[in-house]
Amino acid sequence: MDDNLIIRKAEVKDAEYIALLGQITFDETFGHHFRDRNDLINYFKSTFSVEKIRSSIAKENNVFWLALVNDLPIGYAKLKKFSPLEQLLPAPAAQLQKIYVLKDYIGKQVGPALQNALFDEVKALKISNLWLSVLKTNERAIRFYQKNNFKSVGEHLFTVGKETFDFYIFLKKFE
Repeated sequence: MDDNLIIRKAEVKDAEYIALLGQITFDETFGHHFRDRNDLINYFKSTFSVEKIRSSIAKENNVFWLALVNDLPIGYAKLKKFSPLEQLLPAPAAQLQKIYVLKDYIGKQVGPALQNALFDEVKALKISNLWLSVLKTNERAIRFYQKNNFKSVGEHLFTVGKETFDFYIFLKKFE
């Protein structure tokens, strides 16, 4: 990747970047699954509004990272520090909620750089279980997580508008 890649923790002032990245990258990755574009737009309003992202960044339990190339935002990651998972009880767990990178930067080591920053935070917090959800048809993401020692531990459904999506639950253990 370009030597100008910077990964840094996001601040509330970065909410506009993350909201826009969230909408663009979600559309690039999942937009084709929506029969009704209004369902997607409504999801953006509820999940990726600037105010929602500001609120989320400000929460003590969340950590966001921003990836920049030549000072332009190209991706982000989100960790929920304490996020119980039924399959793990009573062990504490963190959740890798998002790693999204603009499609033109996929394959240029931005995702791994964001993930490594997130892994470092999980280790510093001394949390031994990190989980995430990945769409069953997102083979590129599944390969990425499996390559990084995530194992499938379950499944769940997620509905947006008229669409229901089938997800794997992946888990990575830190010793």
